[in-house]
Amino acid sequence: MAKVILPQESQLEATGVSLEELLRQQGLADEIVGALHDGELHDIRDPLPATGEVKALTITDPEALEILRHTAAHVLAQAVKRLFPGVKLAIGPAISDGFYYDFDFPEAISRDDLPRIEEEMKSIVAQDYPVERVYLPRAEAEKLLRDEGESYKLELISDIPDQEISFYKQGEFMDLCRGPHLPSTGLVKHFKLLDLAGAYWRGDSTRVMLTRIYGTAFPSAEALEEHLRWREEARRRDHRRLGPELDLYSIHNDSIGAGLVLWHPKGARVRHEIETFWKERHFAAGYQLLYTPHIGRARLWQQSGHLDFYREGMYAPMDIEGQEFYIKPMNCPFHIAIYNSRTRSYRELPIRYAELGTVYRFERSGVLHGLLRVRGFTQDDAHIICRPDQVEDEIRVVLRFALDILRTFGFTQFAAHLSTRPAKYVGVPEAWDLATDALRRAIEAEGLDYDVKEGEGAFYGPKIDIDIEDSLRRAWQLTTIQFDFNLPERFDMTYVGEDGREHRPYMIHRALLGSLERFFGILIEHYGGAFPPWLAPVQAAVLPITEEQIPYAEGVAGRLRAAGIRAEAWTRGGKTLRYLIREAQLQKIPYMLVCGAREAEAGKAALRLRTGEDLGAQDLEEIIARIRDRIERKTPEL
Repeated sequence: MAKVILPQESQLEATGVSLEELLRQQGLADEIVGALHDGELHDIRDPLPATGEVKALTITDPEALEILRHTAAHVLAQAVKRLFPGVKLAIGPAISDGFYYDFDFPEAISRDDLPRIEEEMKSIVAQDYPVERVYLPRAEAEKLLRDEGESYKLELISDIPDQEISFYKQGEFMDLCRGPHLPSTGLVKHFKLLDLAGAYWRGDSTRVMLTRIYGTAFPSAEALEEHLRWREEARRRDHRRLGPELDLYSIHNDSIGAGLVLWHPKGARVRHEIETFWKERHFAAGYQLLYTPHIGRARLWQQSGHLDFYREGMYAPMDIEGQEFYIKPMNCPFHIAIYNSRTRSYRELPIRYAELGTVYRFERSGVLHGLLRVRGFTQDDAHIICRPDQVEDEIRVVLRFALDILRTFGFTQFAAHLSTRPAKYVGVPEAWDLATDALRRAIEAEGLDYDVKEGEGAFYGPKIDIDIEDSLRRAWQLTTIQFDFNLPERFDMTYVGEDGREHRPYMIHRALLGSLERFFGILIEHYGGAFPPWLAPVQAAVLPITEEQIPYAEGVAGRLRAAGIRAEAWTRGGKTLRYLIREAQLQKIPYMLVCGAREAEAGKAALRLRTGEDLGAQDLEEIIARIRDRIERKTPEL
């Protein structure tokens, strides 16, 4: 019999009935909206399993959020069907922060239509329709959808092997769906439609473009309001808005090409600071810096396996004097070629190669997203080549190294994912076990929370992925530490051991920041464009109150620059001090040095922070010491 865990941790045992029937017998039918069994959500209408533990879910349980949002998507579809006769339904799932539904409208709609749809949804919620599960024989289900002109649903049925097809019905609306759903529409009380966008049917750019309506739903008004505030803050921090506003970068889809980034002087300065810090830390950690070409002959990518396994992510070949060349999607084969350029001794290992190497990968235009998904990007790539007896130490060192660098950029919350050997793999099990155990022990030694993704490693080796949490509590996957048992074999990498014989080394791929473009986008959003002083493209603006103080302001800026501070004297005529201060704050410059007649006479400046704090007149050496201290300590403090 199944053990059913009810609210307040009370328990029942039952079998052969649905959870709904059991709850009705116990007088609890109005409280429970779904069930959780073996980590999978179930409808209360489903028969209870024969054994195991079933957790009954109330609408306030976090696990029930997906059920609530899935039902909200059906309420949305019902409202759209009422308001727009002739519309065709596609799919409408719950997603991590809400739900969406894809529609094929007979005529285009706009964001202006969302309030009207939302009002109709509220009407459906107020009518509190029971949500019923209906099973139809396949032939009857196909006829129903054909009669209603639901061609997208008919296509979906063709992928369902069952002879009994699951539908859900609420009022006059019935939709092909496997559930689970809430017991009634009246439980979808707190929701909001957010946006609409285009979406290809089944994600295929060769097929029809549908209209996707996004929304979100929560079990309480407070949770919904908090989420909407969070969304507004995320919108305010969106790097696609802040990047151009702060003159950091641009992307020119028409003239240059989608997914190709132009770094403006200010963005390039931030990138320079990131790269300089990255290189200094890598040199100190025993890495050797490499530079490699942007193209390579076809036979290189054939030997590496990219043409067999990754061709769809590569650009078309170029014919150069009768030879095929490909622009590089990865740096690995070049690093291996450098390793193989001469015989290596066991005494040389470990070898740590690092490169800020720009690669190019074909991404469909529909998935491009600002700096976060581009076609040309610079990977902070590294390859560690070591002996088997060095593996564990190298993994621990590289993981600690990665976390230390990420902390310097202001990230303090991490989670790890360990991906293990899949069913099909290269190499021998003993090598996989050694590598996997080394990865696991390194994670545990750093005290990181982690989960194990059994069987989800690449065919060529296990890996660790590290997620960071930004200031909006969003998780971003950045660092990857990946073993590779494939390329050393393909390229016949060897070293001469202490016994005078050739041995195969271990190779570890490591991307710490992922790519400079994506990491920069994350940094912009993490800080809302207000970078810590050490990264700010302009660290100080010197603001003369009147034209008489312009020479003095220029001299102050020169002294700051001589001290290694990125400073500008704002000597544009006709602008009030209030305007200049506001402009500096909008540009998120950390420090403003105001120079009036008194300050010029005393050889001082009035120091203001971008936060609005006025620290008053100070000696220039005192101001310089303060700014230099923040830069050298790489602190976000002003």
